[in-house]
Amino acid sequence: MKAALFIPCLTEHLLPEPGLSMVRILNKLGVEVEYVENQTCCGQPAYNSGYHQQVIPLAEQFIELFHDKEVIIAPSGSCVAMVREEYKHLKLREDLKAPYERLKGRIYEFTEFLVDVLNVDQLGGRFPHRVTYHDSCHLSRMLGVREQPRRLIANIADIDFLEMQGSDVCCGFGGTFSYKMKEISVEMVKRKCDSIQESQAEYCIGADSSCLMNIQGYLTQNGYSARTLHIAELLARSLEL
Repeated sequence: MKAALFIPCLTEHLLPEPGLSMVRILNKLGVEVEYVENQTCCGQPAYNSGYHQQVIPLAEQFIELFHDKEVIIAPSGSCVAMVREEYKHLKLREDLKAPYERLKGRIYEFTEFLVDVLNVDQLGGRFPHRVTYHDSCHLSRMLGVREQPRRLIANIADIDFLEMQGSDVCCGFGGTFSYKMKEISVEMVKRKCDSIQESQAEYCIGADSSCLMNIQGYLTQNGYSARTLHIAELLARSLEL
């Protein structure tokens, strides 16, 4: 199988390790990967801020670049949800509507692809630490991906998986929401970090770098001991990749 990589902006510009870890794992599983040149932002920040008309050129470029790929994989439920669930609300060119319908059935978040497409939920790794899991909003609520990452985590040898209180409660990031509603956002991430601490986990695992960046920032600034880790990095570390 050949998979096209959909690399989110945060992965490309700030936090590359989740993308690199994803590629190492896909290679280990025999999946050939392809980086599609000229890919750009999916348009989610602008879309969430109400600039729907301005997002159309980005969506059309994405469809033109990816519509003929066998499968498309991203280390982000948020960006996959933008393409799969939000592009259909845009007024796309007529000639791109059929290609988009085919594309949206072949784009997957990383853990969703492993479990639901490859039927892999056990990679054979080892990670002797206490971890908990944060359900990012777009991944869990828009894509319905909740059990896939948990199955992958629970099947790692020697790991101690501890569910936190309110694992599916938003961390308060939400892109521009954290700037426009700073006080509310800070209270939300504080509540999330308190839940992580109460779980006694050493690591908070997630599938979206944006949430993890927000959570890690609050953990570090306020002296919490737990650290965040993208699930692709967790799986790669457990396998020493």
